[in-house]
Amino acid sequence: MTSQDQAKAAPAGQDLSARFEHEFGSAPDGVWQAPGRVNLIGEHTDYNEGFVLPFAIDRTARVAVAARPDSTVRLLSTYGDQGVVTTTLDSLQPGKAKGWTKYPLGVMWALRERGITVPGLDLLLDSNVPLGAGLSSSHAIECAVVTALNDLTGAGLAAEDMVLATQRAENDFVGAPTGIMDQSASLRGAKGHAVFLDCRDQKATLVPFETDPAGLVLLVIDTKVSHSHADGGYASRRASCELGAEVLGVKALRDVAVADLGEASGLLDGVTFRRVRHVVTENDRVLQTVELLGGTGPAAIGPLLDASHASMRDDFEISCPELDLAVDTSRAHGAIGARMTGGGFGGAAIALTPVDAEQAVRAAVVKAFADAGYRTPDIFTVSPAAGAMRVA
Repeated sequence: MTSQDQAKAAPAGQDLSARFEHEFGSAPDGVWQAPGRVNLIGEHTDYNEGFVLPFAIDRTARVAVAARPDSTVRLLSTYGDQGVVTTTLDSLQPGKAKGWTKYPLGVMWALRERGITVPGLDLLLDSNVPLGAGLSSSHAIECAVVTALNDLTGAGLAAEDMVLATQRAENDFVGAPTGIMDQSASLRGAKGHAVFLDCRDQKATLVPFETDPAGLVLLVIDTKVSHSHADGGYASRRASCELGAEVLGVKALRDVAVADLGEASGLLDGVTFRRVRHVVTENDRVLQTVELLGGTGPAAIGPLLDASHASMRDDFEISCPELDLAVDTSRAHGAIGARMTGGGFGGAAIALTPVDAEQAVRAAVVKAFADAGYRTPDIFTVSPAAGAMRVA
């Protein structure tokens, strides 16, 4: 299913309720949604206690949920043909769940680990967040589920607590060593704003980010190269960052300034230094971007997006030929800035583009991918949207 097909297939809250009743024989207790996210800038800085600037997008995961009086858990999605997956609360174990079900089950496990009494439940998932594109489709599911369970159990968790619960689900249940950026954007996003997040203390500030008044659009170019945070590439980058912090004698790379890089180059091996340099300079780029958005506006941030991509390509080495082609082609045909977004090793690029150049960029990227023998990319626009909420 293409991302456009998913977008068309995503039922509204009432339609999902009706589908739930058809599948499970009774009405749900409610429908909750949480958005995917685009990270405007600040990649692989989150687990280094640094700064990130994501925003929630107008693509969401929705869950219709009904609590059960027993410990049975039944899960179904509107896409695919796997049918109802049935398990029990007591059988939840890290590393055992498969496919998309590990995300809701991981949230249930993490909440139980916090001492929250989670009921058995029936759950129907629908999502129009493109899968494997680096737009955080998995975290959108987790954030929709944690929002639903927070309401249904009366746990009263603040957004910060839900962020940590979903992070634990990712780290300890799913087995992906991710930070807190994706959940924070999904749970704390707001229409027309990006979320400036300090990953050390979870302090979040909303920063105006609206492209329309500036005559711009933000294109997402889904390369169709699927990626996974649970694989070795992501984990090895995180290990390099931890090694760098240890050798430099700091709690986290957040504590290393750009001015410190000269000294660091003499203390670290070449690969570790490049990993460190990316994180340190990326933190600085986030701070510069926030300053520009609060003043000149989005038309001024293009060079920072370009520099971010070069750093991820050359220092962190998490790009791929398809992402590089998407970025380079976008820039050559009118985008004022472009970069890969997300964890890397595939996924999507973003291109900040003048409205009058949008069609030229789209056409050029599609042609460049065809000429290179790559799969046809999905290209669509996104806008900053509201965070997780109940919708029915």
